[in-house]
Amino acid sequence: MSTYDDDDIQFDFFDEPETVEATQRRRLPRLERSGRGGGGDERPPRPPRQTPTGLIPLARLVGLIAIAIVVVVGLVFWVSSCQGKSKHDEYASYAQKVRVIQAADKKLSQEFGAELIKEGVKVSDLETSLAQFAQQEQQEYAQAQQIHAPGPLRAIHTHLLDAIELRAKGLAGIGDTLAQAASKKGAGDTVTALTAQGNLLAASDVVWEQLYRLPATAELKRQSVTGVVIPQSQFVPNTDLVSARAFTILEQRLSGASTGGTPTGKHGDGIVGVHVSPQGSDLTTSTATTIKVSADLRFVVTVENSGDFPETNVPVKLTIDAGGTPVVRTEHILAIQPTEQQTVNFDNFDLPPSAFGQKATITVTVGKVPGETNTANNTAIYTVFFTLS
Repeated sequence: MSTYDDDDIQFDFFDEPETVEATQRRRLPRLERSGRGGGGDERPPRPPRQTPTGLIPLARLVGLIAIAIVVVVGLVFWVSSCQGKSKHDEYASYAQKVRVIQAADKKLSQEFGAELIKEGVKVSDLETSLAQFAQQEQQEYAQAQQIHAPGPLRAIHTHLLDAIELRAKGLAGIGDTLAQAASKKGAGDTVTALTAQGNLLAASDVVWEQLYRLPATAELKRQSVTGVVIPQSQFVPNTDLVSARAFTILEQRLSGASTGGTPTGKHGDGIVGVHVSPQGSDLTTSTATTIKVSADLRFVVTVENSGDFPETNVPVKLTIDAGGTPVVRTEHILAIQPTEQQTVNFDNFDLPPSAFGQKATITVTVGKVPGETNTANNTAIYTVFFTLS
């Protein structure tokens, strides 16, 4: 029988494993914080804190939104700027087309006035000229109908057509009245009929100014459009030209009354002064005047008949000499009575660059009339400086 050492016999099946509950109750050893006494192991460094993953996309989104807002605001300002420029160009183009009609009317007015006061004119020639003038006005009326006015000016633009239509009717009416003068009972009837037609020409100036130009200018201001000027237009600068008195003289001349021969007595015209508009200054020959140049710059020359007789078709010349080629303009006073004063307007200037920053001179001259002997007051020279307004 074998013998075994009792101490070598192991009964492992009696050893039971620890229960789960016991394992859970076991506490992990505590790590000592670094810096404390006791010689324990130092606590390992904490890993760096990471930004929550949801904040990075949010920040990027906010940045993109901010950039988009800046881009949109920039586009809004750019589009607004383009629209403002386009709006200004539209009104400027419209005013330029009206200015073409105004210039044609001004030339036609001068021809009409010169024809009425022409010495020795025949009835048949005057009738032909008036018919041509009326036809030209009809062409300008058709031209004005083709102008496309900006929306806010469309209703106002119709009054421009009214003014031109009155001028066409007045010119045609004067011609027709002269053609029918032979059938009238007396000179008084002819003068009355001519005066009625002349009133249409004078009324056209009122319509142009009061119903067209002033309302159109006010509308430009409401639309915040600057630098655009609606032109003035006076077909009859002096209403005496189409008055009963003027037509009485015309009827007498056409009926054979002679006004020829060498003028006798005191004749002549002189310069009273020159006014600068819109700044409101008067030029003087003694000191220099600073003139602010703008789109509506205008020189208003006042002339007085210093003689004892009526004068007709008196030329008035304005010359601006500022280096380079002088700017020369000439207008005419159709008729002026003794001691009467009349104004002549000079506008629509396009001064050269040389006119600015240096001394310039403005010379105004009233033409010598037949029989005039004293021309001392026919010319005035003014020193000026032009600046941009």
